[in-house]
Amino acid sequence: MVYFLSEKVKLFVEDLKEKVRSIKLESYALAFVYQHQRTPWYAKLSILITLGYLLSPIDLIPDFIPILGYLDDLVLVPLLILLSIKLIPTDVLKECRDKAQNKLNSTWKSKKTAWWFAVLIVLFYVIVIYFTVKWLKCRWFD
Repeated sequence: MVYFLSEKVKLFVEDLKEKVRSIKLESYALAFVYQHQRTPWYAKLSILITLGYLLSPIDLIPDFIPILGYLDDLVLVPLLILLSIKLIPTDVLKECRDKAQNKLNSTWKSKKTAWWFAVLIVLFYVIVIYFTVKWLKCRWFD
């Protein structure tokens, strides 16, 4: 029974990760479509609203409201993306999705350097905390 639930949870998490990757890809593609010359003005307006809402720190329903705060992000963002996609010519969308996929693949390969920066930042904070604690000990206990 527990094994069965564990497998269901794993499948749910993998499915959720795939949907998030899909939304990320579509967001990048919409940014490329917005810059494309053959995109109609009404599609550009829809993309502008979609990406503006996606990147905006201000939500329709604030996130601190339990359940409803995140529900608008889970429902509204995918609906806005779908609406924007429906307004875009098929060939433009395909071309921009390919660009977005290439961009995501190239950033994935360069993530190795990001780990080095993260390690350096953590190391810096460890050193700062160490010397701060050492200084406080000398100051308080002397």
